Amino acid sequence: MASKPSTVDFIVEQAAAAGLSSRKMFGEYALFCQGKLVALVCDDQLFVKPTAEGRAYAEPVTEAPPYPSAKPCLVIDGDRWDDRNWLAGLFAISAANLLTPAPKKRRPK
Repeated sequence: MASKPSTVDFIVEQAAAAGLSSRKMFGEYALFCQGKLVALVCDDQLFVKPTAEGRAYAEPVTEAPPYPSAKPCLVIDGDRWDDRNWLAGLFAISAANLLTPAPKKRRPK
């Protein structure tokens, strides 16, 4: 079951202070903060990439994979999405503690 665009729009709007953006990928959505992939929205559930700092900030939190064969992520319950400051803080903390992606290399033609 694919996520609804309205769900993703709500999360992005709630965390606007963190500079969150989304991109549709494989029928689901990826969320980016500071140019880093910080979360996925799959089946209308929010999965945040785990970092020690993010886990401590989000306690209590459970972990589960967003799709089969994926690494476990922090599952953020829908009732916590209403707190704009908390949600923006979680994304900002997670982004600050994730590695910056390597620039893509162009293939010669």
